Amino acid sequence: MNRQICVVVAAGALFAAQVQAQVQAQTRPEVPESLKTPAGEQVVLAAHATGVQIYVCQAGAEQKFGWALKAPEADLSDSTGKVIIHHSAGPTWKHVDGSEVKGKVVAKQDAPKPDAIPWLLLSAASHSGDGILSRVTSIQRIQTDGGLAPAASRCDVSANGKETRSAYAADYYFYAPGH
Repeated sequence: MNRQICVVVAAGALFAAQVQAQVQAQTRPEVPESLKTPAGEQVVLAAHATGVQIYVCQAGAEQKFGWALKAPEADLSDSTGKVIIHHSAGPTWKHVDGSEVKGKVVAKQDAPKPDAIPWLLLSAASHSGDGILSRVTSIQRIQTDGGLAPAASRCDVSANGKETRSAYAADYYFYAPGH
């Protein structure tokens, strides 16, 4: 009898811990005012990204050379470490369930870390598939680390067209209208 009670208590504690983890994952993160999503939206997914920002050296206005962002390449993992989303050019996020969202930047904020890419607020520009990302209306990229382009001095006529990859990490929050 004692053993059955212990098993039931342990199972209950495990279930409570899982529910608490899900509740915490669905909480809106603290962000600057400019990066806040509309009040009617709720977090439907939170994930941690690791990958690279790909830059290409090219001539810009007045033939001045500089690094331009070509695309991100990153995998986003859930709270257990399982890869659930691939992030690529567009910017696009594709979930393992087949759903996909493409975003457009709405607002930028310098990252608190001086060596990190900016924090972003994006709105959904298009969707495909029928999974979790099919309802997403807003995306936040926060808690960034790394990802900046190399020094401008490394991009000149001799480096024209060359690509470089800069490692980064970030947290992404995906929002959809509340029920």
